Amino acid sequence: MNAKGAERTLVALLALGLLACRDAPAPARGRSAVADAAPPWSTEARAPAPPRGMVWIPEGTLLAGTPAGKVPRIAEIEMAGETVELRGFFIDQFPYPNEEGAIPRTGVTRAQAEGLCEERGKRLCTELEWERACKGPRNLSYEYGDRHRPEVCQTGRAPRLLPSGYRTACRSDFGVRDLHGGVWEWTQSRWARGAAKELVSVRGGNGSNGELVGRCANAMPRAPELASSEVGFRCCKGDVNEASVQLRKVAGKLFEQRAKLEPELRAQLLEALPPEVREELHGGEALTFNGVWDWRPIGSVPLLVATGCDATPGSRRCGALVAELAPAPMLLGWFWVGIFPPGARPSKWDPKKLWISGGDRKGMFRQALHYEWGRVRSGELVRKEQ
Repeated sequence: MNAKGAERTLVALLALGLLACRDAPAPARGRSAVADAAPPWSTEARAPAPPRGMVWIPEGTLLAGTPAGKVPRIAEIEMAGETVELRGFFIDQFPYPNEEGAIPRTGVTRAQAEGLCEERGKRLCTELEWERACKGPRNLSYEYGDRHRPEVCQTGRAPRLLPSGYRTACRSDFGVRDLHGGVWEWTQSRWARGAAKELVSVRGGNGSNGELVGRCANAMPRAPELASSEVGFRCCKGDVNEASVQLRKVAGKLFEQRAKLEPELRAQLLEALPPEVREELHGGEALTFNGVWDWRPIGSVPLLVATGCDATPGSRRCGALVAELAPAPMLLGWFWVGIFPPGARPSKWDPKKLWISGGDRKGMFRQALHYEWGRVRSGELVRKEQ
């Protein structure tokens, strides 16, 4: 190639370079070189557009029921906070007819509720789908948080037929509304908690104990053929999540004596005592347990009962402690019972009731301990008649 040919070739290459620079898109203002190098697609799954009036609940993990250590809970009908993986589904924002400002439809049987959902191309929700929609992505105890706030959903009273959307703050983090404070809602789930007859689970609703009833994990059995002014429903859409409530049972007698209290367990229980009790017991160093029992007020909750006295010279005080053992030792309460070594025995009529006997300078007495909703409370002290 001669000099003129090389010169023409160089000019042509420069022209092509200028054209390439002119035609290339300018980088977006504020974008970095790293962003420009990213692939033009997203790896995140996009939520499908929900049908009118419905909310998309993405696939995720439900902590079903209420774990040990969280109160209140009804361990005989709730799972113990176990993880359940659920696929995504749609759920109505409000109870049927799913219209803001409308009065929820009640007075229908479970079969009639199913039919009304099917007319709209939907289905009844399962009870764990309902619970997931209520607990939200953070698995809260109540749709609005972990602490009961009766004013949010107006819980703590009989169910009221108010227009949908009236309780504006009563919504879950997913945007599902009016899950509590109004009517109970039919689900398609069978009441698989050992019932003698065929029952189904209803969710939501209201009741006098708002702290208990207003939880997302709360449920109630109901005969499917019974219609009521306090029971309505809402619909879901999508493949059914087949997961169901599964309860664990703990084998053993209602009340039986233990051979001893293991040193490690004793230390854990003493450490868990309230500071004021530890102070009264002089740190627990002189506390001697005279009786230790396993108590199973319900099949899924193993409790330990221990009675004993502080033998510190000049001041003798006795008491009883109750602790839950699974999944880890957790103190449920300490109860003072006089100055004589106490005894314990279960009620003949109520497995959730335990009698603690004791005595003081006025004479002998007994006191009932009641297990309910994950707590233990003491009853009135009854003195023995002379």
